[in-house]
Amino acid sequence: MQKITIVGVGRVGESTAHNLAKHETCREIMLIDIMEGVPQGTALDIQESAPIYDFDTKLTGSNELKDMAGSDMVVITAGVPRKPGMSRSDVLETNLAVLYGIVDEVVKHAPQAMLLTVTNPVDVLTYAAWKRTGWPRHRVFGMAGVLDSARMASFVAMETGFSVKDINAMVLGGHGDSMVPMTRFTTINGIPVEHFLSKEKIEKIIKRTREGGAEILNLRKTASAYDAPAAAIASMIDAISHNRRHILPAVAVLDGEYGLKDICMGVPCVFGEHGMEKVIELPLIAQEAAEFKRSAESVRADLAKLKN
Repeated sequence: MQKITIVGVGRVGESTAHNLAKHETCREIMLIDIMEGVPQGTALDIQESAPIYDFDTKLTGSNELKDMAGSDMVVITAGVPRKPGMSRSDVLETNLAVLYGIVDEVVKHAPQAMLLTVTNPVDVLTYAAWKRTGWPRHRVFGMAGVLDSARMASFVAMETGFSVKDINAMVLGGHGDSMVPMTRFTTINGIPVEHFLSKEKIEKIIKRTREGGAEILNLRKTASAYDAPAAAIASMIDAISHNRRHILPAVAVLDGEYGLKDICMGVPCVFGEHGMEKVIELPLIAQEAAEFKRSAESVRADLAKLKN
């Protein structure tokens, strides 16, 4: 990629920019925020780490959305964060207005870009962005599943003591309390996790995964998670930029997969040079299908608010 724009230079946006720059995922990163001086200062700060981390990526800050022109990818992290005790859905109304304002400018100034939504509630806002742009679904997607799966893998490593490098986890569904951690597809060096952990310990991990974001928010009090989300965003963009055809769980527009249409949900996808190139439909057993359906109903409840 030549140019990536990140709209919203909070902690997630800043950490994402640093990840992308350090790995030279693109030639140029544009940081945009409404706060005067914030994107400019953040860009300069990261730029000054280039001699230490040995990267040639150029970073620039702006308060003007028009400066996203020419972007191959636009990442939206802007919006109000939730506070302790709030659900992701509680910030829907405010963040929807923010999203629409940004998306309209993306369509105007970066009509060839791909769009990656991060702002919560990400399933609903990814759907809203897709509808607003009118673009094909492979160009509009959201980050959640990579983060949720990474959290689950981390908890499995903590519980078993095994190397996290050997652990593969899979989480489907909406990014919230109704997400569906898939223990049947979670393995340690190819061996099902059930071989190592009791049912009770696995249930504990599932619960902690669903509450992973809230756990960090409650501990920090004044800040949500940002390092792990930023790493998840960077991994998705890396797969696209290098045409890796990497299978990653992400928020995608469903068109019949899993029996669902006209909705965005977390599902395993193939990411390559064209963006979200394919949704992989896993064969779900009855319990998994029921949980996935409940998660879809939760997302649809929020989607209904878009029409009110």
